Amino acid sequence: MFFLKSPLLASGISTGLFLCCVLLFFPARGLSKTASSSQDLLDAGELVEKSNIVLRAFLQDPNMKWFRDNMSTVRGVFIVPQMLRGTFLIGSSEGTGLLFARSLTTGKWSYPGFYAIDSVSMGLQIGADAAEIILLIMTEQGMQAMLSSEFKIDSKVVVAAGPVGDGSLQHPADILSFARSMMGIISGVSLAGAVITPQSALNTAYYDRPVSLEDILLRQVVSNYKAESLRRRIATAAEEVSGARYEGYEGMKGRGRKVGRLPGEVTR
Repeated sequence: MFFLKSPLLASGISTGLFLCCVLLFFPARGLSKTASSSQDLLDAGELVEKSNIVLRAFLQDPNMKWFRDNMSTVRGVFIVPQMLRGTFLIGSSEGTGLLFARSLTTGKWSYPGFYAIDSVSMGLQIGADAAEIILLIMTEQGMQAMLSSEFKIDSKVVVAAGPVGDGSLQHPADILSFARSMMGIISGVSLAGAVITPQSALNTAYYDRPVSLEDILLRQVVSNYKAESLRRRIATAAEEVSGARYEGYEGMKGRGRKVGRLPGEVTR
């Protein structure tokens, strides 16, 4: 037919088909990103809830006396609510965790930064296929290691098992590890070779904008009220020993965006 032979009309039809393809493709990509972000937000929220339960159990455990008595001295608290083991007795494992940091200038606790952890060698008791792990960050060197883009636990940062029962700390360490399972206290968890990396997607989803670990943990310029219960539990555990005052979510908002400068922190 004549109208199909018109160059102008043929060009218009081609352009229309191209635009239709573009409109069909890009909305699909947008929906995919939205779905991914929504899942990240759900995962982050679930991690916060599970971590709150785990910390409560640690604080109530009679074998965690040293842990409770020294919460006021720590630089940060890293909670892994579930570390899954790959093999029966010894093997690799993986999990996700979150870190709270205490400001050196104000003593206030940050909201959580999200991480992944893997390659932990699990020398657990038979039947203990999963563990709850809490790392107490004791020094500034330990905290700086946690702020790196990838922290592989090795001899540069001293990591040791924390005292349990009536035990006491024999040697100073940058990071102390504590672990529990359904079988009870675990004394055989080795963190040698473990790799801890930030989860940028979870951090972005939880705070509804791209945010760095420094923003969350050092500058403390972001907050999320859904983590308030866990943050309060950490602060309360510390203040029971030190007498420090807990400042809640509304206090953080009213105080402003900047909370002080830490050693090595870059202002912007």
